[in-house]
Amino acid sequence: MNAPLPNTQQGMRRRNLSLVMHAVAGHGPLSRAGVAGRIGLTRAAVSSLVDELIRGGLLVELGREQSGAVGRPGSALSLSCRGPVGIGAEIGVDHLAVCAVDLHGKVRARASAQADHRGRPAEPVLKELAELIRQVTEAARAEGLRPAGIAVAVPGLVARDTQTVVRAPNLGWEDIDLGDSLPYGVQLSVDNEANLGALAELWIGGDPAPQDFVHVSAEIGIGAAVVVEGRLLRGTHGYAGELGHVPVRPEGPACACGGRGCLEQYAGEEAVLRAAGLTATGRGVDLLAARAADGDRTVRRALSTAGAALGIALAGTVNLLDPQAVILGGALSRLAPWLLPSLERELTRRTAEPARPTLTVSRLGSEGPLLGAAHSVVRAVLDDPSSYAA
Repeated sequence: MNAPLPNTQQGMRRRNLSLVMHAVAGHGPLSRAGVAGRIGLTRAAVSSLVDELIRGGLLVELGREQSGAVGRPGSALSLSCRGPVGIGAEIGVDHLAVCAVDLHGKVRARASAQADHRGRPAEPVLKELAELIRQVTEAARAEGLRPAGIAVAVPGLVARDTQTVVRAPNLGWEDIDLGDSLPYGVQLSVDNEANLGALAELWIGGDPAPQDFVHVSAEIGIGAAVVVEGRLLRGTHGYAGELGHVPVRPEGPACACGGRGCLEQYAGEEAVLRAAGLTATGRGVDLLAARAADGDRTVRRALSTAGAALGIALAGTVNLLDPQAVILGGALSRLAPWLLPSLERELTRRTAEPARPTLTVSRLGSEGPLLGAAHSVVRAVLDDPSSYAA
């Protein structure tokens, strides 16, 4: 979220403040000596940095550290529970959700609303989202927390380094600038939901998290994000990862994107419901999962077909990028038991054995994009704490 820090004395201090914050976030509580040992600065330099962060309300002292080490015990440092929070928001095809995450990664407030947004104009949807953001922000402030920024996850293409949704086919939106509708006096960022789901996997999804993986997520549509050496691969325009619109059968049915035979026409929620002969009155994934768990053969066959289509689409990605893992997230995580067998068969058929990635299921599930959005703001605070000090 932040630009690289300048290579000046002030920039160096800001980088050192970030090193302290990341050390405490990743390994705390830590004494000053413990921080100095981890980041390679002198105890005196670290003490000066720590004092600044305490004054800014970003770190707190917990009292004497009980480390068992010889010598005078230091005071243990921890991230503040009453400092900045990241506000994450998600616009789904059938829901809205907002949460506030503190520097420890704990969700401190949340709100959500279910509604069908297909074909709805952006203005009323964003008005409802703004109200949820207001509710969560007020709840956070009541606990002595202050919003450091807002990040919004959307199911569509977002122009790189902008707040503009260029196209969201399953919403029917084109060229919608969210900055015009969500003015909150704090930094606003907008990103594709699959990207933020992938970042959530990287930051909080597992221990240790893979550094090279493809994250596939879905609700009505299907999206993917690619992480290479611990960094999100965005592409020139920010559109990398449009797996749902990779042709699986080039002469197949027309897709909302303008193409034909796209993966979403075989593995998207609506396609699987059609194949299973079902009509969902609420969340279709819940219905599919329940029927499959009860042994419904038609539903299981539809999910197996969807898994095979996913495997075909992913095979090209795997052969091209050689990832360590493929992670199924979002709604797909609930359907994994019935998707994975046929998906794995197609990957096995279409990829060379040394290049086959591990197939895993996200522990975050459908929460991934929302948590990734909130944590992206928290990471911005850790990366440049002086910009967010009280």
